[in-house]
Amino acid sequence: MFFDEAKIYVQSGNGGDGIVTFRREKYIPRGGPNGGDGGRGGDVVLKVNPQHRTLIHFKRKSHFKAKHGGRGSSMNMTGASADTLEVEVPPGTVVRDAETNEVLADLVRGGDSVLIAKGGRGGRGNARFATSTNQAPHYAEKGEPGMERWLKLELRLIADVGIVGVPNAGKSTLLSVVSNARPKIAEYAFTTLEPNLSVVMYDDRDLTFADIPGLIEGAHMGVGLGHAFLRHVQRTRLLIHLLNGANENPLADYNQINVELSLFDDKLGEKPQIVVYNKMDLPEAQARWKEVEAELKERGVKPIAISAATHQGTQDLIQRVFAMIAELPEAAPQEVESTHVYELPEDQMAFTVTKEGAGVFRVSGKRIERAAAMTYWDFHEAVQRFQKVLETLGISKALKDAGVKVGDTVYIGEHELEWSD
Repeated sequence: MFFDEAKIYVQSGNGGDGIVTFRREKYIPRGGPNGGDGGRGGDVVLKVNPQHRTLIHFKRKSHFKAKHGGRGSSMNMTGASADTLEVEVPPGTVVRDAETNEVLADLVRGGDSVLIAKGGRGGRGNARFATSTNQAPHYAEKGEPGMERWLKLELRLIADVGIVGVPNAGKSTLLSVVSNARPKIAEYAFTTLEPNLSVVMYDDRDLTFADIPGLIEGAHMGVGLGHAFLRHVQRTRLLIHLLNGANENPLADYNQINVELSLFDDKLGEKPQIVVYNKMDLPEAQARWKEVEAELKERGVKPIAISAATHQGTQDLIQRVFAMIAELPEAAPQEVESTHVYELPEDQMAFTVTKEGAGVFRVSGKRIERAAAMTYWDFHEAVQRFQKVLETLGISKALKDAGVKVGDTVYIGEHELEWSD
């Protein structure tokens, strides 16, 4: 089975905790704070490995978690930062956010990579909070939590030439003739249920051909696995549009396939095509050829007649394909998405206050939830500092406006707090 879709979970590492320590040496009775910062959590990066051809390895493992940063130590020593976790994907992988379906990256070339989840920064040790008015701070920060998200991976084959047509047009047979591929071939529709990829050599050049499973009416809407097949044509530079000469109306098939391509993606309908009339070894196909040829020429299309089964005309077809590819402009490189899509949005200060019941309130917001996660609740000074954050962001006022009273419960992220003045 050809695995061209996968859903994976990634989680970057938490930052290491900063610590509270003081210099304690002989003859230095009042040494200052020297608690070190925590190390940075590991990032999660998706990277192209050309050795991978499908997404099947994600069937065995779909959860990827980077390591956490090390805890700070005394003598102002920073904790160890965790290594980046690299998740390998095949060339042609499109990365989407599973929740929003937003395209995050398009990884095409070998070595392409994208930062998909940034590791949390290390918490600051108490040495960082020393000031002229507070020379012995008894608080520090916990490490920033890492990021977690579900991703959808879609593989779009990277081929120079795509062979398209209705079911049983002879696409697999043609691919087996022009290359060393050995796809399953039989005289019934939908023999091919997955794309076949092969390299075709001519003189000192080579091109990659993809045999796309038969398209039927409604393919652009997903009928007959249409979406799964059509996306593999998007990266091709040239299409071989194979007509089944044994069908009663090859021209109707020709129109149908072009409509499906255009409805799925406007650019697909504009791709250059070589129209190939197949099965000239059959009497019925020979009888229809002149009529089909005349009609296509009236539309400005110059078809070529072949028999993939007997190899008739296949060498001429290969020559024409290589000649057309040589005349086409080089495909513009697709830029890998930059990492800005993973940073907090401009409204990171935004928050909401919701009353969930009698005396129960919930504060939601990325900035304040992260601040709560990085607070040492065991230290009174750390709690006071968090209270100032609430006041600075306007959350204290919003809670009072919502009717919070002393003794009420306030939830911020995973933390349950009791409100007091």
